[in-house]
Amino acid sequence: MKTIEEINERIGKGEAVVVTAEEILDIVKEKGAKKTAQLVDVVTTATFGPMCSSGIYFNIGHPKPRIKLGGGKVTLNKVSCYPGFAASDLFLGASSLPEEDPRNQIYPGEFRYGGGHLIQELVEGKDLILEATTYDTDCYPRKYLKTYINIKDLNEAVLFNLRNCYQNYNVAVNASSHVIYTYMGVLKPNLGNANYSTCGKLNPLLNDPYYKTIGIGTKIFLAGTCGFVAWWGTQHNPCVERTEKGIPKFPAGTLALIGNLKEMSSHWLRGVSIYGYGVSLSVGVGIPIPI
Repeated sequence: MKTIEEINERIGKGEAVVVTAEEILDIVKEKGAKKTAQLVDVVTTATFGPMCSSGIYFNIGHPKPRIKLGGGKVTLNKVSCYPGFAASDLFLGASSLPEEDPRNQIYPGEFRYGGGHLIQELVEGKDLILEATTYDTDCYPRKYLKTYINIKDLNEAVLFNLRNCYQNYNVAVNASSHVIYTYMGVLKPNLGNANYSTCGKLNPLLNDPYYKTIGIGTKIFLAGTCGFVAWWGTQHNPCVERTEKGIPKFPAGTLALIGNLKEMSSHWLRGVSIYGYGVSLSVGVGIPIPI
């Protein structure tokens, strides 16, 4: 059996054999599991789909005169940001919407623009309008700010996935007599369709069902750059019923992910409008599994 150190040494020498989770199946069929484990060093897994539990935190620096954003009200291109931190730190969630968006008042809502689209535009290098109103203090006398921000001017900009890479998930159907609109898409009445979201054999946590190699600190591909597994994700539930091979029969493990937004690509970070539901963000993730 190879050690992680030996695999890293082979990677450093350019000698490592790396295959995808799709390719490994054919290799095992041809050569058997034992021989494949000797030949292959790393199997890559991946996922790319909407995850509403995504967001970014960023620091805009201190304008002159200074302003205390914490406790105030802040929008970015009229989309609400969360200012409940210190003077110049902000959080923007993928599902955040402009105040004037009608939501589902005009049903079903179209949700054409929101936090997910803003995050994509920020990564693309577009100038965004930041507007803030707050209260003054002795050390922060300013009460209003309106300015353009660009990702290249931010001190820090970090993507944080509270939850991603679901180990398994439900199939959505609609047994009612009318159409319903969900985060799983439009569901036709009378079981007219079934919607699901999965990357199948590429699923990272289905390929490591008991989290033996994927865990806190694991280095990953995140939206075009290197990121890390920061913690277990929200709604992480590893104690569900499983098959003999360890595959969960219900939604189970999740991962919290973090990475430098300034190094990411909008090719792997896309704002999404979900009809009748809201706004989300599709995030590309790749995770290596050493053999």
